[in-house]
Parts: sequence; structure tokens; C-alpha cells
Amino acid sequence: MTDAELRDPRQLVGLARALDPSADPERLANGLFVAESANVIERALDEGAAPLALITEERWRDAAAPLAARMAAADPAAPAFVLTAAERRVVTGYRETRGPLAAFLRPAPADPVALVAGARRVAVLEDVTNATNLGALFRSAAALGIDALLLTARCHDPLYRRASRVSMGTVFQVPWARVGEGWPELLRAAGFATCALALTDDALPVDDARLAACERLALVLGTEGDGLAPATIAACDWVARIPMAHGVDSLNVAAASAVAFWETRVRA
Repeated sequence: MTDAELRDPRQLVGLARALDPSADPERLANGLFVAESANVIERALDEGAAPLALITEERWRDAAAPLAARMAAADPAAPAFVLTAAERRVVTGYRETRGPLAAFLRPAPADPVALVAGARRVAVLEDVTNATNLGALFRSAAALGIDALLLTARCHDPLYRRASRVSMGTVFQVPWARVGEGWPELLRAAGFATCALALTDDALPVDDARLAACERLALVLGTEGDGLAPATIAACDWVARIPMAHGVDSLNVAAASAVAFWETRVRA
């Protein structure tokens, strides 16, 4: 099954029946996701993700034994399979993998209003469609004090296998939610000032003291290449940019996020 099919509960009806015809038919109502590598699987389990099954290749059998034990402890009905590389390719469709694979039940979507209620620093990601950049953004957010991430509808899926692997499993640690077009009002109602990272003539340097001094601040980052939409920039209270040298106009969105998160972090 493709990752899109794994997110669609309509595609999982047959799987749900095959697993256990007597089980709750809503068990797979939110879909599934696949975690890759021992580190990512461990973090998913640490954060309470519900396991469905584990697959490891023969070469990783011994290293994956603790994972299998943890999966069994979390759900005794979750099987663990040891396969050859060829068998794993047939079963999963993945040509290459970097360690064991685990399927988990996808959690119910988070409520963005509840997510930002106790936050002081959040980031809004507008149409970040590259899974690698998205994973790196989550890793920076986890390391540099971002309390929550809000993703627009066109952003890639943080639980996509590559995104979660690049994030080193931090997609399970940093709370996130999808938001619609009304996110500026949502943040304003919660007491946030909003700051767009964009290349405008009137942009503040990102290390401007007024930004770090904000009690509640939301940084808004845009898609690779085109950046933020003009309407999004206009909806924000501030615009900031990272000063550049040697004629470079901007950084990759993942690198820019790390700089911005650090410069605007809560100091006390």
C-alpha cells in the first residue's frame, strides 16, 4: 500500500477485517503510518504510539530484539516478522530501508486551539512539501524550544516514513496540528504576535530584540523556493529576515528555521 492509502481509512477496511473480524471497526479509522529505523520506532513507542506490527531483516534480528519486546509489551497482539531483504521488498514495496520497520496506528488529529493554549513559541509551516525539509524542521523545533507546529493543508505528512526518519523521531515529540486559512485569527485570539520570515525591504533582522521579547510569538515559514504567499506576509504583525553575506539571498527553509528558532527563543 502507498503512504497515501495508509492514511485513508477507506483503503484499510479489508485490512481491519483480516486482522480481527470481531475487533472494533474504528480501530484503523485514522489510518496507519510506518516508522523506519530503531531510533524512530523507539521514540514513537516512547510517546505512546500504538503498534500494529514490526518487520526486520535477518541481518538486524539481534539488534531488533529489544524493539520486538517493547512492541509486545505495548500490544501482545502486534506480531514481529524476520524476513530476508528480498521478502521485505515484496511485502513493503520499499526498495531500501535503514533498519527495522514498524507499522503504527495513526493518532487522532490534534486540535490546534488546544495545542497553542499553553505555548509561548510556535511555528506555522505554509505548504512545506519536501519531506526531508519537514523532518529537519521538526528536529530544529524540538531542539530549540518550539512548543508546537501548525501545518497548512498542503504541507507534507510529518508521519511519512522519510520525514520521521530525518527528524530522528522528533515528529512524535513536538505537538503539531493541521490548520485552515483562519490560522492568523486563531493565533491572534490566543495572544500571539506573528512574524513572517520573508525577503521584504522592510523586514527586521531576525535577531531584533523586539521579537525575542514577545511573550508569545509565532514564526511563519513558507514553501521551498517561492516562500510565503503575499497575503500571508500581509496578515502577520512582523516580517523578519536573516542577514546574509557574500550575495546569498536566503537559506533553505529547514536551515532558516533553526536560525530563527534560536534567535527568537524564550530567554527566561
